[in-house]
Amino acid sequence: MSELKTTERLGRRERAILVGVLLPDGEFNPDEPLDEIGGLARTAGLQIVGSLTQKRVQPDIATYIGSGKVVELKELVLAHEADLVAFDNDLGPAQVRNLEKAIGVKVIDRTEVILDIFATRARTHEAHLQVELAQLEYALPRLKRLWTHLSRYKGGIGVRGPGEKQLEEDRRLVGKRIQDLKEKLEKIQSRKEREVAGRNESFTVSLVGYTNAGKSTLMNALTDAGVFVEDQLFATLDTRTRRWNFRGGGHVLLSDTVGFIRNLPHSLVASFKATLEEARQADLLLHVVDASSPEAEKQVQAVNAVLDELGLKEQPTVLVLNKADQVPDRSFLDVLRAHHENSVVVSAAKGEGLDRLEQAVREALHEQALDAEVETNVGDGRLLAYLAQHAQVRKRTYTDDRVTILCRLPRRCLDFLHEHGVNVRSDGERMYA
Repeated sequence: MSELKTTERLGRRERAILVGVLLPDGEFNPDEPLDEIGGLARTAGLQIVGSLTQKRVQPDIATYIGSGKVVELKELVLAHEADLVAFDNDLGPAQVRNLEKAIGVKVIDRTEVILDIFATRARTHEAHLQVELAQLEYALPRLKRLWTHLSRYKGGIGVRGPGEKQLEEDRRLVGKRIQDLKEKLEKIQSRKEREVAGRNESFTVSLVGYTNAGKSTLMNALTDAGVFVEDQLFATLDTRTRRWNFRGGGHVLLSDTVGFIRNLPHSLVASFKATLEEARQADLLLHVVDASSPEAEKQVQAVNAVLDELGLKEQPTVLVLNKADQVPDRSFLDVLRAHHENSVVVSAAKGEGLDRLEQAVREALHEQALDAEVETNVGDGRLLAYLAQHAQVRKRTYTDDRVTILCRLPRRCLDFLHEHGVNVRSDGERMYA
Protein backbone atom coordinates (compact mmCIF):
# COMPACT_ATOMS: atom_id res chain seq x y z
CA MET A 1 0.00 0.00 0.00
CA SER A 2 1.64 3.18 -1.15
CA GLU A 3 1.44 6.61 0.36
CA LEU A 4 1.06 8.86 -2.67
CA LYS A 5 1.22 12.07 -0.69
CA THR A 6 3.46 15.06 -0.32
CA THR A 7 7.02 13.96 0.34
CA GLU A 8 7.49 15.65 3.70
CA ARG A 9 11.22 15.35 3.91
CA LEU A 10 11.57 17.11 0.55
CA GLY A 11 8.71 19.54 1.10
CA ARG A 12 7.17 18.77 -2.31
CA ARG A 13 4.87 16.42 -4.09
CA GLU A 14 6.26 13.06 -5.15
CA ARG A 15 7.71 13.16 -8.66
CA ALA A 16 6.55 10.30 -10.82
CA ILE A 17 7.53 8.63 -14.08
CA LEU A 18 4.57 7.03 -15.88
CA VAL A 19 5.08 3.71 -17.67
CA GLY A 20 2.67 1.96 -20.01
CA VAL A 21 3.17 -1.40 -21.68
CA LEU A 22 0.90 -1.55 -24.74
CA LEU A 23 -0.21 -5.15 -25.24
CA PRO A 24 -2.10 -6.39 -28.33
CA ASP A 25 -5.34 -6.92 -26.39
CA GLY A 26 -4.91 -3.91 -24.13
CA GLU A 27 -7.35 -1.00 -23.80
CA PHE A 28 -5.71 2.36 -24.38
CA ASN A 29 -5.96 5.52 -26.45
CA PRO A 30 -3.50 5.06 -29.33
CA ASP A 31 -2.97 8.83 -29.54
CA GLU A 32 -2.45 9.32 -25.81
CA PRO A 33 -1.90 5.88 -24.26
CA LEU A 34 -0.95 7.29 -20.84
CA ASP A 35 -3.79 9.80 -20.63
CA GLU A 36 -5.86 7.88 -18.09
CA ILE A 37 -3.02 6.83 -15.79
CA GLY A 38 -1.89 10.46 -15.96
CA GLY A 39 -5.29 11.59 -14.70
CA LEU A 40 -5.21 8.98 -11.96
CA ALA A 41 -1.69 9.99 -10.92
CA ARG A 42 -2.59 13.68 -10.73
CA THR A 43 -5.72 12.86 -8.75
CA ALA A 44 -3.50 10.90 -6.35
CA GLY A 45 -1.36 13.99 -5.85
CA LEU A 46 1.65 13.02 -7.93
CA GLN A 47 3.72 15.38 -10.04
CA ILE A 48 4.35 13.79 -13.43
CA VAL A 49 7.87 14.50 -14.65
CA GLY A 50 8.33 11.92 -17.41
CA SER A 51 6.84 8.95 -19.22
CA LEU A 52 7.82 5.77 -21.04
CA THR A 53 5.79 3.47 -23.27
CA GLN A 54 6.61 0.13 -24.81
CA LYS A 55 4.81 -2.18 -27.23
CA ARG A 56 5.10 -5.84 -26.34
CA VAL A 57 3.42 -9.05 -27.43
CA GLN A 58 3.43 -10.21 -23.79
CA PRO A 59 4.87 -8.92 -20.50
CA ASP A 60 8.37 -9.87 -19.41
CA ILE A 61 8.10 -12.41 -16.58
CA ALA A 62 10.78 -10.78 -14.42
CA THR A 63 10.26 -7.03 -14.89
CA TYR A 64 7.21 -6.68 -17.18
CA ILE A 65 9.19 -4.36 -19.51
CA GLY A 66 12.41 -6.30 -20.17
CA SER A 67 16.01 -5.59 -19.26
CA GLY A 68 16.64 -3.01 -21.99
CA LYS A 69 13.71 -0.84 -20.96
CA VAL A 70 14.67 -1.21 -17.29
CA VAL A 71 18.00 0.50 -18.08
CA GLU A 72 16.17 3.22 -20.01
CA LEU A 73 13.70 3.69 -17.18
CA LYS A 74 16.48 3.99 -14.61
CA GLU A 75 18.16 6.70 -16.67
CA LEU A 76 14.83 8.53 -16.91
CA VAL A 77 14.36 8.33 -13.12
CA LEU A 78 17.84 9.73 -12.49
CA ALA A 79 17.49 12.49 -15.07
CA HIS A 80 14.22 13.75 -13.57
CA GLU A 81 15.07 13.01 -9.92
CA ALA A 82 11.86 10.98 -9.71
CA ASP A 83 10.63 9.52 -6.41
CA LEU A 84 8.60 6.69 -7.89
CA VAL A 85 7.45 4.93 -11.04
CA ALA A 86 3.74 4.36 -11.75
CA PHE A 87 2.73 1.64 -14.22
CA ASP A 88 -0.53 1.67 -16.15
CA ASN A 89 -0.51 -2.11 -15.79
CA ASP A 90 -1.01 -4.56 -12.95
CA LEU A 91 2.32 -5.97 -11.77
CA GLY A 92 3.07 -9.12 -9.83
CA PRO A 93 4.84 -8.91 -6.45
CA ALA A 94 8.07 -10.37 -7.89
CA GLN A 95 8.03 -7.92 -10.79
CA VAL A 96 7.68 -4.99 -8.38
CA ARG A 97 10.57 -6.24 -6.24
CA ASN A 98 12.81 -6.76 -9.28
CA LEU A 99 12.02 -3.33 -10.68
CA GLU A 100 12.61 -1.55 -7.37
CA LYS A 101 15.92 -3.32 -6.94
CA ALA A 102 17.06 -2.37 -10.44
CA ILE A 103 15.77 1.21 -10.52
CA GLY A 104 16.27 2.22 -6.90
CA VAL A 105 12.91 3.95 -6.32
CA LYS A 106 9.40 2.87 -5.32
CA VAL A 107 7.34 1.15 -8.06
CA ILE A 108 3.54 1.08 -7.98
CA ASP A 109 1.01 -0.30 -10.41
CA ARG A 110 -2.39 0.86 -11.67
CA THR A 111 -4.36 -0.88 -8.95
CA GLU A 112 -2.26 0.68 -6.20
CA VAL A 113 -2.85 4.17 -7.60
CA ILE A 114 -6.63 3.59 -7.73
CA LEU A 115 -6.66 2.18 -4.19
CA ASP A 116 -4.80 5.22 -2.92
CA ILE A 117 -7.34 7.57 -4.54
CA PHE A 118 -10.20 5.63 -2.99
CA ALA A 119 -8.51 5.84 0.41
CA THR A 120 -8.22 9.61 0.03
CA ARG A 121 -11.82 10.03 -1.15
CA ALA A 122 -13.44 7.83 1.52
CA ARG A 123 -15.58 9.91 3.89
CA THR A 124 -18.00 7.57 5.66
CA HIS A 125 -17.20 4.71 8.02
CA GLU A 126 -18.56 2.26 5.44
CA ALA A 127 -16.31 3.63 2.68
CA HIS A 128 -13.26 3.44 4.94
CA LEU A 129 -14.00 -0.24 5.68
CA GLN A 130 -14.49 -1.01 1.99
CA VAL A 131 -11.24 0.65 0.97
CA GLU A 132 -9.26 -0.95 3.79
CA LEU A 133 -10.51 -4.39 2.79
CA ALA A 134 -9.51 -3.85 -0.83
CA GLN A 135 -6.09 -2.54 0.21
CA LEU A 136 -5.36 -5.49 2.50
CA GLU A 137 -6.48 -8.05 -0.09
CA TYR A 138 -4.16 -6.35 -2.56
CA ALA A 139 -1.31 -6.26 -0.03
CA LEU A 140 -1.56 -9.84 1.23
CA PRO A 141 0.55 -11.47 -1.55
CA ARG A 142 2.97 -8.52 -1.34
CA LEU A 143 3.75 -8.68 2.39
CA LYS A 144 7.41 -9.42 1.80
CA ARG A 145 7.76 -5.84 0.63
CA LEU A 146 5.09 -4.22 2.76
CA TRP A 147 5.01 -5.88 6.18
CA THR A 148 6.42 -2.82 7.99
CA HIS A 149 3.28 -0.85 7.08
CA LEU A 150 1.04 -3.33 8.90
CA SER A 151 2.33 -3.02 12.46
CA ARG A 152 -0.75 -1.05 13.51
CA TYR A 153 -2.85 -4.23 13.25
CA LYS A 154 -0.90 -6.07 15.93
CA GLY A 155 -2.50 -4.59 19.02
CA GLY A 156 -5.03 -6.86 20.66
CA ILE A 157 -4.87 -9.57 18.00
CA GLY A 158 -2.10 -11.75 19.33
CA VAL A 159 1.60 -12.11 19.86
CA ARG A 160 4.20 -13.99 17.90
CA GLY A 161 4.94 -17.51 18.94
CA PRO A 162 8.46 -18.74 19.66
CA GLY A 163 10.55 -18.87 16.51
CA GLU A 164 7.74 -17.69 14.24
CA LYS A 165 8.85 -15.54 11.35
CA GLN A 166 7.69 -11.94 11.18
CA LEU A 167 6.22 -12.48 7.72
CA GLU A 168 4.11 -15.43 8.87
CA GLU A 169 2.79 -13.38 11.77
CA ASP A 170 1.88 -10.50 9.49
CA ARG A 171 0.05 -12.79 7.12
CA ARG A 172 -1.99 -14.14 10.01
CA LEU A 173 -2.73 -10.65 11.30
CA VAL A 174 -3.79 -9.36 7.90
CA GLY A 175 -5.89 -12.45 7.27
CA LYS A 176 -7.68 -11.92 10.59
CA ARG A 177 -8.28 -8.26 9.78
CA ILE A 178 -9.64 -9.15 6.33
CA GLN A 179 -12.08 -11.60 7.90
CA ASP A 180 -13.21 -8.98 10.44
CA LEU A 181 -13.76 -6.41 7.70
CA LYS A 182 -15.75 -8.86 5.57
CA GLU A 183 -18.03 -9.67 8.51
CA LYS A 184 -18.63 -5.98 9.21
CA LEU A 185 -19.35 -5.25 5.55
CA GLU A 186 -21.72 -8.22 5.29
CA LYS A 187 -23.77 -6.72 8.11
CA ILE A 188 -23.71 -3.34 6.40
CA GLN A 189 -24.81 -4.90 3.12
CA SER A 190 -27.67 -6.76 4.80
CA ARG A 191 -28.83 -3.53 6.40
CA LYS A 192 -28.47 -1.68 3.09
CA GLU A 193 -30.54 -4.32 1.31
CA ARG A 194 -33.32 -3.87 3.87
CA GLU A 195 -33.14 -0.08 3.56
CA VAL A 196 -33.28 -0.14 -0.23
CA ALA A 197 -36.06 -2.74 -0.29
CA GLY A 198 -38.03 -0.55 2.11
CA ARG A 199 -38.16 2.24 -0.47
CA ASN A 200 -40.34 0.29 -2.88
CA GLU A 201 -43.23 2.69 -2.45
CA SER A 202 -41.43 4.76 -5.12
CA PHE A 203 -39.65 3.82 -8.29
CA THR A 204 -35.89 3.98 -7.90
CA VAL A 205 -33.42 5.21 -10.51
CA SER A 206 -29.65 4.88 -10.13
CA LEU A 207 -26.91 6.84 -11.87
CA VAL A 208 -23.98 4.76 -13.11
CA GLY A 209 -21.14 5.59 -15.45
CA TYR A 210 -17.45 6.10 -15.99
CA THR A 211 -15.73 8.23 -13.40
CA ASN A 212 -15.88 11.95 -14.16
CA ALA A 213 -18.76 11.51 -16.63
CA GLY A 214 -20.79 14.11 -14.72
CA LYS A 215 -23.09 11.92 -12.61
CA SER A 216 -22.93 14.17 -9.55
CA THR A 217 -23.49 17.29 -11.66
CA LEU A 218 -26.53 15.64 -13.22
CA MET A 219 -27.88 14.61 -9.83
CA ASN A 220 -27.53 18.19 -8.57
CA ALA A 221 -29.31 19.48 -11.67
CA LEU A 222 -32.23 17.08 -11.20
CA THR A 223 -32.61 17.15 -7.41
CA ASP A 224 -30.70 20.11 -5.93
CA ALA A 225 -28.89 17.48 -3.86
CA GLY A 226 -25.75 19.55 -3.30
CA VAL A 227 -23.50 16.56 -4.07
CA PHE A 228 -19.78 17.40 -4.10
CA VAL A 229 -18.59 18.03 -7.66
CA GLU A 230 -14.98 18.28 -8.77
CA ASP A 231 -13.26 17.81 -12.12
CA GLN A 232 -11.28 14.84 -10.86
CA LEU A 233 -11.51 11.07 -11.09
CA PHE A 234 -13.52 9.43 -8.27
CA ALA A 235 -14.54 12.77 -6.73
CA THR A 236 -17.27 10.97 -4.74
CA LEU A 237 -17.44 7.42 -3.39
CA ASP A 238 -20.48 7.42 -1.14
CA THR A 239 -23.95 6.80 -2.53
CA ARG A 240 -26.55 9.52 -2.00
CA THR A 241 -30.29 9.16 -2.62
CA ARG A 242 -32.59 12.12 -3.24
CA ARG A 243 -36.17 12.64 -4.43
CA TRP A 244 -36.41 13.69 -8.08
CA ASN A 245 -39.69 15.57 -8.57
CA PHE A 246 -40.82 15.46 -12.18
CA ARG A 247 -41.90 18.74 -13.73
CA GLY A 248 -44.91 16.96 -15.21
CA GLY A 249 -45.93 15.49 -11.83
CA GLY A 250 -44.81 12.39 -9.97
CA HIS A 251 -41.38 11.53 -8.62
CA VAL A 252 -38.72 8.84 -8.30
CA LEU A 253 -35.85 8.26 -5.88
CA LEU A 254 -32.55 9.04 -7.61
CA SER A 255 -29.22 7.62 -6.39
CA ASP A 256 -25.67 8.58 -7.33
CA THR A 257 -23.03 5.83 -7.24
CA VAL A 258 -19.26 5.50 -7.35
CA GLY A 259 -17.77 5.93 -10.82
CA PHE A 260 -16.34 3.01 -12.77
CA ILE A 261 -13.14 2.80 -14.78
CA ARG A 262 -11.57 0.31 -17.16
CA ASN A 263 -9.88 -2.55 -15.36
CA LEU A 264 -11.46 -1.53 -12.06
CA PRO A 265 -9.73 -3.72 -9.44
CA HIS A 266 -11.86 -6.77 -8.64
CA SER A 267 -11.18 -6.27 -4.95
CA LEU A 268 -12.81 -2.84 -5.14
CA VAL A 269 -15.84 -4.16 -7.00
CA ALA A 270 -16.27 -6.82 -4.32
CA SER A 271 -15.68 -4.41 -1.45
CA PHE A 272 -18.16 -1.84 -2.74
CA LYS A 273 -21.08 -4.23 -3.20
CA ALA A 274 -22.93 -2.60 -0.33
CA THR A 275 -22.47 0.85 -1.86
CA LEU A 276 -23.64 -0.45 -5.23
CA GLU A 277 -26.75 -2.02 -3.69
CA GLU A 278 -28.72 1.04 -4.84
CA ALA A 279 -27.91 0.14 -8.45
CA ARG A 280 -28.62 -3.55 -7.91
CA GLN A 281 -32.11 -2.82 -6.58
CA ALA A 282 -32.97 0.04 -8.95
CA ASP A 283 -35.91 -0.16 -11.36
CA LEU A 284 -33.89 1.79 -13.93
CA LEU A 285 -30.24 2.70 -14.50
CA LEU A 286 -29.15 5.98 -16.06
CA HIS A 287 -25.81 5.23 -17.69
CA VAL A 288 -24.12 8.65 -17.88
CA VAL A 289 -21.45 9.08 -20.57
CA ASP A 290 -19.02 11.93 -21.15
CA ALA A 291 -19.95 12.52 -24.79
CA SER A 292 -17.07 14.99 -25.21
CA SER A 293 -14.45 12.31 -24.56
CA PRO A 294 -12.76 10.70 -27.58
CA GLU A 295 -12.85 7.51 -25.52
CA ALA A 296 -16.63 7.68 -24.92
CA GLU A 297 -17.46 4.39 -26.67
CA LYS A 298 -14.67 2.52 -24.89
CA GLN A 299 -15.87 3.97 -21.59
CA VAL A 300 -19.39 2.72 -22.30
CA GLN A 301 -17.96 -0.75 -22.85
CA ALA A 302 -15.89 -0.56 -19.65
CA VAL A 303 -18.96 0.38 -17.59
CA ASN A 304 -21.00 -2.39 -19.21
CA ALA A 305 -18.26 -4.86 -18.26
CA VAL A 306 -18.47 -3.82 -14.60
CA LEU A 307 -22.28 -3.94 -14.68
CA ASP A 308 -22.03 -7.44 -16.10
CA GLU A 309 -19.68 -8.41 -13.26
CA LEU A 310 -22.24 -7.09 -10.77
CA GLY A 311 -25.05 -9.05 -12.41
CA LEU A 312 -26.72 -5.90 -13.81
CA LYS A 313 -26.25 -6.55 -17.52
CA GLU A 314 -29.99 -7.04 -18.11
CA GLN A 315 -31.09 -4.13 -15.91
CA PRO A 316 -33.34 -1.63 -17.78
CA THR A 317 -31.03 1.23 -18.79
CA VAL A 318 -31.20 4.64 -20.44
CA LEU A 319 -27.95 5.93 -21.92
CA VAL A 320 -27.39 9.62 -21.12
CA LEU A 321 -24.91 11.45 -23.37
CA ASN A 322 -23.75 14.21 -21.03
CA LYS A 323 -21.47 17.24 -21.53
CA ALA A 324 -23.04 18.03 -24.91
CA ASP A 325 -21.90 21.63 -24.43
CA GLN A 326 -18.26 20.48 -24.44
CA VAL A 327 -18.39 18.34 -27.58
CA PRO A 328 -15.78 19.73 -30.00
CA ASP A 329 -17.69 18.55 -33.05
CA ARG A 330 -21.33 17.55 -33.57
CA SER A 331 -20.13 14.38 -35.28
CA PHE A 332 -19.13 13.03 -31.82
CA LEU A 333 -22.81 12.98 -30.82
CA ASP A 334 -23.95 11.70 -34.21
CA VAL A 335 -21.65 8.66 -33.97
CA LEU A 336 -22.67 7.87 -30.39
CA ARG A 337 -26.38 8.23 -31.15
CA ALA A 338 -25.99 6.00 -34.19
CA HIS A 339 -24.57 3.27 -31.93
CA HIS A 340 -27.11 3.90 -29.16
CA GLU A 341 -30.46 4.79 -30.74
CA ASN A 342 -32.40 5.30 -27.50
CA SER A 343 -29.83 7.61 -25.90
CA VAL A 344 -30.66 11.08 -24.55
CA VAL A 345 -28.38 14.09 -25.10
CA VAL A 346 -28.03 16.49 -22.15
CA SER A 347 -25.75 19.05 -20.60
CA ALA A 348 -26.10 18.72 -16.85
CA ALA A 349 -23.88 21.76 -16.26
CA LYS A 350 -26.06 23.96 -18.52
CA GLY A 351 -29.37 22.35 -17.56
CA GLU A 352 -30.07 21.44 -21.18
CA GLY A 353 -32.01 18.36 -22.28
CA LEU A 354 -33.40 17.58 -18.81
CA ASP A 355 -37.00 17.61 -20.05
CA ARG A 356 -36.11 14.99 -22.68
CA LEU A 357 -34.40 12.93 -20.00
CA GLU A 358 -37.46 13.08 -17.75
CA GLN A 359 -39.67 11.90 -20.61
CA ALA A 360 -37.29 9.04 -21.41
CA VAL A 361 -37.32 7.96 -17.76
CA ARG A 362 -41.12 8.09 -17.67
CA GLU A 363 -41.35 5.92 -20.78
CA ALA A 364 -38.80 3.44 -19.45
CA LEU A 365 -40.58 3.13 -16.11
CA HIS A 366 -43.85 2.76 -18.00
CA GLU A 367 -42.50 -0.64 -19.00
CA GLN A 368 -41.87 -1.57 -15.37
CA ALA A 369 -45.47 -1.50 -14.07
CA LEU A 370 -48.81 -3.03 -14.99
CA ASP A 371 -52.44 -3.18 -13.93
CA ALA A 372 -52.96 -6.33 -11.88
CA GLU A 373 -55.75 -8.16 -10.10
CA VAL A 374 -54.62 -9.92 -6.94
CA GLU A 375 -56.86 -12.42 -5.16
CA THR A 376 -56.11 -13.75 -1.68
CA ASN A 377 -57.53 -14.67 1.71
CA VAL A 378 -58.66 -11.72 3.87
CA GLY A 379 -56.53 -13.11 6.69
CA ASP A 380 -53.29 -12.92 4.71
CA GLY A 381 -51.95 -9.92 6.59
CA ARG A 382 -48.44 -10.27 5.21
CA LEU A 383 -49.58 -10.03 1.58
CA LEU A 384 -51.99 -7.19 2.25
CA ALA A 385 -49.25 -5.25 4.02
CA TYR A 386 -46.87 -5.96 1.12
CA LEU A 387 -49.36 -4.58 -1.41
CA ALA A 388 -50.05 -1.55 0.75
CA GLN A 389 -46.34 -0.77 0.74
CA HIS A 390 -45.41 -1.65 -2.84
CA ALA A 391 -48.51 -1.10 -4.99
CA GLN A 392 -51.06 1.62 -5.61
CA VAL A 393 -54.35 0.01 -4.66
CA ARG A 394 -57.33 1.16 -6.72
CA LYS A 395 -60.15 -1.05 -5.46
CA ARG A 396 -60.88 -3.84 -2.98
CA THR A 397 -63.79 -6.28 -3.42
CA TYR A 398 -64.69 -8.71 -0.62
CA THR A 399 -66.46 -12.04 -1.20
CA ASP A 400 -66.87 -14.23 1.91
CA ASP A 401 -63.31 -14.79 3.18
CA ARG A 402 -61.63 -13.67 -0.08
CA VAL A 403 -60.53 -10.24 -1.23
CA THR A 404 -59.79 -9.13 -4.80
CA ILE A 405 -57.49 -6.16 -5.16
CA LEU A 406 -57.12 -4.05 -8.30
CA CYS A 407 -53.82 -2.22 -8.23
CA ARG A 408 -50.94 -0.75 -10.19
CA LEU A 409 -48.05 -3.07 -9.44
CA PRO A 410 -44.33 -2.75 -10.24
CA ARG A 411 -43.19 -5.74 -12.30
CA ARG A 412 -40.44 -6.44 -9.81
CA CYS A 413 -43.12 -7.47 -7.28
CA LEU A 414 -44.45 -10.32 -9.42
CA ASP A 415 -41.69 -12.72 -8.39
CA PHE A 416 -42.54 -12.21 -4.71
CA LEU A 417 -46.23 -12.83 -5.36
CA HIS A 418 -45.65 -15.93 -7.48
CA GLU A 419 -43.21 -17.38 -4.94
CA HIS A 420 -45.94 -17.09 -2.30
CA GLY A 421 -48.54 -18.82 -4.48
CA VAL A 422 -50.65 -15.68 -4.99
CA ASN A 423 -53.10 -15.63 -7.89
CA VAL A 424 -52.23 -12.61 -10.07
CA ARG A 425 -54.04 -11.65 -13.29
CA SER A 426 -53.01 -8.86 -15.62
CA ASP A 427 -54.79 -7.43 -18.63
CA GLY A 428 -51.42 -6.78 -20.22
CA GLU A 429 -51.69 -2.99 -19.94
CA ARG A 430 -48.40 -1.54 -18.83
CA MET A 431 -48.55 1.60 -16.78
CA TYR A 432 -46.22 4.02 -15.07
CA ALA A 433 -47.17 4.47 -11.42
